[in-house]
Amino acid sequence: MVPGTSDEIAPRIRGPRAYATFILIGLIAGLLSGLFGVGGGTVIVPLLVLLLSFDQRLAAGTSLAAIVPTASVGVISYAASGSVAWVPALILAAGAVIGAQIGTRLLPRISQNALRWGFVGFLLLVIVSLFLVIPSRAAVFELGWLNGAGLAVVGVLTGVIAGLIGVGGGVIVVPVLMLVFGTSDLEAKGTSLLMMIPTAISGTIGNLRHRNVDLLAAGLIGVAACTTTALGAWLATLIDPFLGNMLFAAYLLVIAVQMAVKALRSRGRRG
Repeated sequence: MVPGTSDEIAPRIRGPRAYATFILIGLIAGLLSGLFGVGGGTVIVPLLVLLLSFDQRLAAGTSLAAIVPTASVGVISYAASGSVAWVPALILAAGAVIGAQIGTRLLPRISQNALRWGFVGFLLLVIVSLFLVIPSRAAVFELGWLNGAGLAVVGVLTGVIAGLIGVGGGVIVVPVLMLVFGTSDLEAKGTSLLMMIPTAISGTIGNLRHRNVDLLAAGLIGVAACTTTALGAWLATLIDPFLGNMLFAAYLLVIAVQMAVKALRSRGRRG
């Protein structure tokens, strides 16, 4: 038995309370995934750690596996309204898969605290921008050589950040697509969810090899999330783009606070 793996931890997180918690986490993550075009890992991981005492790596691996069905339902929901840019999503995904490998290799060489504060700064910049730039629902992404190369770069950078600090996907891609590439908010969210599927599958395969996935938990969270993802995507179409930006800004602020707290705690332990 390998310490920190699902084989060791699973016996302590089974029973009616654990199953109910998995389902509740899935319902919340699915709603946010559909509403904001994110994978839900920023909700799943901290809740698994706080509520069920999951090891951080096991929580991250379980979350990534749960994202696969969640994002798939989200893509179908956004595709129904024509809000998915298919080829750009695949370019982003290819870049993210490569970037994640780079990030993983760089991990031992870079200060985690510096990365966390840098990411907090990025999120704060995005939050301010969301108040200044309101996406047009009529905007359509037209792929060309220049913005295609830009997408590949964004995908690689997203993957690197994901590999380094475990946060990425929609939190980065959605605002960048809206603010830099001028896509509509709905197309940004649908494209982000499609990008996540191959990325999450690739990461899950690696995590399974290292036994960093609780398959039962991932299954329950993923199935529960699927029941609310379409609801979140539907709500996104009803919400005014400005209000959508404000809600997304609030979500990003919560993530920024989480990251800042981690950085402060890490500095405190070293001190």
